[in-house]
Amino acid sequence: MASPLFDRSALKIKNLCERHHDLDLSVVLDLESFVPSKVREEMSSVARNMLFARERGSSIILMMGGHVIRAGVQKFIMDLMSRGLINCLVMNGAGVIHDFEFAMIGATTESVARYIKTGEFGLWKETAQLNDIINQAYIKDTSAGMGESVAEAIETGDFEYKNNSILAAAWREKVPVTVHVGVGYDIIHEHPNCDGAALGALSYNDFLKFVAVVQNLEGGVLMNFGSAVMAPEVYLKALSMARNVAHQKDNEIRSFSTLICDLYDLPADYREESPKEMPGYYFRPWKTMLVRTVSEGGEGYYVQGDHRQTIPELWVEVNRMEKEFLKK
Repeated sequence: MASPLFDRSALKIKNLCERHHDLDLSVVLDLESFVPSKVREEMSSVARNMLFARERGSSIILMMGGHVIRAGVQKFIMDLMSRGLINCLVMNGAGVIHDFEFAMIGATTESVARYIKTGEFGLWKETAQLNDIINQAYIKDTSAGMGESVAEAIETGDFEYKNNSILAAAWREKVPVTVHVGVGYDIIHEHPNCDGAALGALSYNDFLKFVAVVQNLEGGVLMNFGSAVMAPEVYLKALSMARNVAHQKDNEIRSFSTLICDLYDLPADYREESPKEMPGYYFRPWKTMLVRTVSEGGEGYYVQGDHRQTIPELWVEVNRMEKEFLKK
């Protein structure tokens, strides 16, 4: 006997205007608002490699968790995209939701502790319009990606605050955006208009689009800001697929840089894998992105810090080095 399915038609869904928002656009930093006390050597190395990668035409990938959007560093990322210093954005479903809400109402984020008590968490009508965008894109073109579909909808739609949207900026700059979701991870999956087939198809298409970008990672840079699971796992499979095809053609994808920025306290010798009996072994960005995948010709860098510090720090150093290169 088949297990019963939950009846989503029984849900009471409220308007977004009834929600208390924890963040608004006042959190967004201006480009000139950040002056680092010092720039760490790791950031200098990555900034230099980004400039070399742009000159070479290699992939410069930014992978990120949803907290990057909440950190208010949108303008720094948009500027780097506009200058060809990020040519692929990779995010999870939470990142899309925060970007979408910022573009729509100029606010995002709810209190889990407050709304889970009454079963209201995530059940907001306007946010679920993301499902409609995904469903319509799937009906129109089964090869569409979730990132590009939402990015186009924001940029071409009536979104009052779209100038603060990283997705819309990516659409304008023709920078591919790939979104990698886990079913049940995101609040839009609670809603009656969520179609699992459309969701899965568009996200899987994005995975294949990401693999295609990774095929050009030789001489490039891959950065992960704040994604402990999605980024290392998606990157690992994509790199394996890309290397499989490259190997058949006697090509290599080995000489590239990775940067991990997170709050985790790694030891100074982070280029050595943590022993299995230590908790750090289970911090996937460490073993996957800083050690195993760059062990034959690549370079891995780790910078500890909050996104409101690390992304502007990278931006400042890229600017400084670009000016130096122009003088030569």
